[in-house]
Amino acid sequence: MRRPVLSLVPALSGLLAGLLAGLLAAGPSFGLSAGPGPAPGHVERLEQAWHQCLREAYSHQPAGQSRMGDQRNALDACREREDALVTALMSARGGTQAERSLGARARSWAASVAAYVLDPVSSWFGTPRR
Repeated sequence: MRRPVLSLVPALSGLLAGLLAGLLAAGPSFGLSAGPGPAPGHVERLEQAWHQCLREAYSHQPAGQSRMGDQRNALDACREREDALVTALMSARGGTQAERSLGARARSWAASVAAYVLDPVSSWFGTPRR
């Protein structure tokens, strides 16, 4: 009797090999550029402004709403400041990501594929045996 998971292995390995070949052909930087990072203290100021906006928006929520609704509305009200903070944080980390070797990036990508695709699929196929 042939197991369905075993028939998926060649197809997934072929897909993985094709994707890795595409990544290797893309060059060493994969479009990540280590541009100038934010000024020192800029990220902290953005974070403080975002937290202040959240506190203020949360305090002005209408009565009778659930706590989760209050939080969601406060987050929606401060979306622009959150986006600016995330952009600054990502640009600060961009240089370290671009400096990683091709092998390290390929290993982390393969690990994420295994965690998000192969593990759930194999556990799903293993459910009837239990």
